[in-house]
Amino acid sequence: MVEICDQIKQRGYAPSKVVRIYGEEFEILSDPFPEDEGVAIRVRSRRTSKIRVLQLPAALVQKPRRAA
Repeated sequence: MVEICDQIKQRGYAPSKVVRIYGEEFEILSDPFPEDEGVAIRVRSRRTSKIRVLQLPAALVQKPRRAA
């Protein structure tokens, strides 16, 4: 799971970055981390300034498939 979190971070989901996800803009406050059955990040909503833990979509978290 650590490898997946590192790959997600390399895709731009890292502290101080801003992402648009689930129809809202968020400032990322933490590195990706394992949460329940997936990966999450701590974020601040740009609209409300509320800080929360945001579960990342499964499509972003899936392990890359190796070519045969």
